[in-house]
Amino acid sequence: MLNLAILISGRGSNMEAILKAIKTEKIPANTAVVISNKPDAKGLEIAKKLGVKTEVVDSHDFKGDRWEYDKKIIAVLEKYNVTPENGLVCLAGFMRIISSEFIKKYKNRIMNIHPALLPSYPGLHAQRQALEDGAKYSGCTVHFADEKVDHGPIILQATVEVKKDDTEETLSERILEQEHKIYPEAVRLFALGKIKLKEN
Repeated sequence: MLNLAILISGRGSNMEAILKAIKTEKIPANTAVVISNKPDAKGLEIAKKLGVKTEVVDSHDFKGDRWEYDKKIIAVLEKYNVTPENGLVCLAGFMRIISSEFIKKYKNRIMNIHPALLPSYPGLHAQRQALEDGAKYSGCTVHFADEKVDHGPIILQATVEVKKDDTEETLSERILEQEHKIYPEAVRLFALGKIKLKEN
């Protein structure tokens, strides 16, 4: 069975959606661990309430390069048997750019979700970017992470109409509702072996 690790930095609402889908057996996977780079992340308490083991790899005072930090994350993944052979790492609001070494080690085993229809509006404040651009539609994307930020093979997308009176907050809320649907679904498809990667 697939061993799943979820990396968070904050409230972990996408993490919660995935964990609940596993708990209700919609996703055939074992949640091995939730890892946060912030000891005060609210998602840690949610994970504990759902009976999931948690670990903190604090990045606050970390002075080394990305790979030095990521080696600490990988040590935790290995401790919980989340390997490049049997594991999946889900980034769920994890506010760190991960190293190319980590990406290569877990190639096509790291998923991310982004609140825009990639390749449009990568980076921070994607919803604000869409509003400032006058976009008629936005949405969210689940993709495999690669060496570029908010880039990599797209797995699923959901479209959200941008309303005339939308603010960054109202648009974000509607996009988040869709995130909570497509992220668990992407994990489910992966766990069932239904995602096939082809060149280009």
